[in-house]
Amino acid sequence: MKQNKLETISNLFEDKEIRSIWDDEKCDYYFSVVDVISVLTDSKIPKRYWTDLKRKLENEGSQLYENIVQLKMKSVKDGKSYLTDTLDTREY
Repeated sequence: MKQNKLETISNLFEDKEIRSIWDDEKCDYYFSVVDVISVLTDSKIPKRYWTDLKRKLENEGSQLYENIVQLKMKSVKDGKSYLTDTLDTREY
């Protein structure tokens, strides 16, 4: 994985950032799920929202959870890299 193409998307979402990583092999982006949730829901605690949603989806038998890839991304808060749930642009 390389992070040299696009690291954030902000211009589409009123300057809210969505972290991303480019996969050269698949020619596709992986986006931080928590960042997408933050932009789409205006949740004050998007990480908790995502945790609750994952649990609900898993209980309902959704296979979305199987498509989640954890990749290291820089934290907006402290600039350190942490494993982050990501999804690519495929339709699920």
